[in-house]
Amino acid sequence: MLVEEQRIVTIAYELRQGHAKGPLLERMDPNWPFKFYFGSGKLLPAFEQALEGLEEGSAFEFALNPEQAYGLREEGNIVEVPRSAFDGLGDNFLVEGNFITLTDDLGDQHNGRILSWTDDKVKVDFNHEMAGRTLHFSGVVLNVREATVDEHIRKNYIEEDGLRR
Repeated sequence: MLVEEQRIVTIAYELRQGHAKGPLLERMDPNWPFKFYFGSGKLLPAFEQALEGLEEGSAFEFALNPEQAYGLREEGNIVEVPRSAFDGLGDNFLVEGNFITLTDDLGDQHNGRILSWTDDKVKVDFNHEMAGRTLHFSGVVLNVREATVDEHIRKNYIEEDGLRR
């Protein structure tokens, strides 16, 4: 069966920064594979394009440049937030490198990483953690199957125990 729209795809892969020998960023092995609904719009479009048309057992290797992945790092996404936004979280929360989620005035949530702070402000980087990186994927398609009715409705892979993943 081919990897195509509305199918459940299971892959094992390594994600490395830059090239095949670059630093390892993530590994999904055959014991803990990545399973997803192909064509849900939730994955990087270039990632799905690189897998489309492959069949079960096919090996793959491709790289996505920053523009195809999470974009370039933008200095405008590094902002100073009033320290009062962190009131009630305790001083142990303000740690360089900590990942946070802040909610803006419209109720939208934004993920960021704490860079530094003063008595009045906290400098937060809201760029995606993978922004500015070339991502190199290598792996194998382990399984391709038709999606169930529930998976079609939700456009999500659903485990046998009924939990969405």
